[in-house]
Amino acid sequence: MAKVRIDKWLWSVRIFKSRTLAIDACKAGKVKIGDESVKPSFMIAEGDTVTVKKDGFSFQFRAIQLIEKRVGAAIAITCYEDVTPAEEKNKYNAWFLNSAPGIEKRERGTGRPTKKERREIDQFKDA
Repeated sequence: MAKVRIDKWLWSVRIFKSRTLAIDACKAGKVKIGDESVKPSFMIAEGDTVTVKKDGFSFQFRAIQLIEKRVGAAIAITCYEDVTPAEEKNKYNAWFLNSAPGIEKRERGTGRPTKKERREIDQFKDA
């Protein structure tokens, strides 16, 4: 049975825009197989279920086909099965439809967040 590095697979099936982003997500513990965080060099096998925390949402994918090279989107979606729970998909769809991408609002007059506030915001989003 052939195996492929998890960072290469995540990049090649277009879950991450670049391999560097896939590596950084693995190092930050946002990519799991089962309940274990994996390193970028982890070798994924067909049938493995990968959990990816991205933008505050938790997505789950089952590897159907292993590829190392980046392919077109039409081919990429045939290489995995999206097994994300329905409530997580609904949460993502509600967020996607109800907010403009990349725009977050703060109370008027509060200014920019301090370094401590920024850390708290980032920690809250990742939870």
